[in-house]
Amino acid sequence: MAHDHTHVREFFGARAAAWDTRFPDDGPAYAAAVAALGLRPGDTVLDAGCGTGRALPPLRDAVGGTGTVLGADLTPEMLAAAARAGRHHAGRLLLTDVARLPVRSRALDAVFGAGLIAHLPRPQENLRELARAVRPGGRLALFHPIGRAALAARQGRRITEDDLRAEHRLRPLLAGSGWRMESYTDEDTRFLALAVRTG
Repeated sequence: MAHDHTHVREFFGARAAAWDTRFPDDGPAYAAAVAALGLRPGDTVLDAGCGTGRALPPLRDAVGGTGTVLGADLTPEMLAAAARAGRHHAGRLLLTDVARLPVRSRALDAVFGAGLIAHLPRPQENLRELARAVRPGGRLALFHPIGRAALAARQGRRITEDDLRAEHRLRPLLAGSGWRMESYTDEDTRFLALAVRTG
C-alpha cells in the first residue's frame, strides 16, 4: 500500500503545477458530468481524488451555499495547485486517502471521481469505503474527460480486456462493493459511469 501511494504521490506531485495548463478545455466536460450526478441544493458531495479541484466549482454550484463540498486528495502539491487556482473557496480541501475517509458512515449524498478508478490500489475495497460514506440511494460518478480508446491512443497503448473501466469489468466490481451501475458512457468526448448506493 505505502509503495503504491508513494508512486501515485510522486507521479501527480511532479505534474501538479502544470496539470491545468495541459488540459485547459475540460471545464464543460466536468460541468456536464457533475450535472449527471443530479445533486440538489444542500447536498453533501465528495470529490474523491480531486487533484487540482477542477470539479469543485461546478459541484459547489450544484449544492449551493447550504451544501457541503469536500475535495480529498493524497497529493499535497495537487491541493496546493487547487488553492492557487482559488478552488478552496468552492470546497474544503482534505489531504487524505480515499481508502480511509475521515467522514462518518452515510454522511455523503454523492461522490464524484475523475480518473479515480485507474489509481485505486485495491479497487473493490476502495469502492466499498466510498460506499460506506454514502447514504443508501446516494450516487457515484466515475468520470474521465475522454473515453477509454482516446485515452489509450493518447498514452500510445491499446485497450486491454483487463481494463477495470470496461463495462463488463466495472459493473460487477461496483456490484461487489455496494453500488449498482445505472448508466455507462464510453465515447471519445467522455467516460462516465453512474452508480447508486444499494441498501
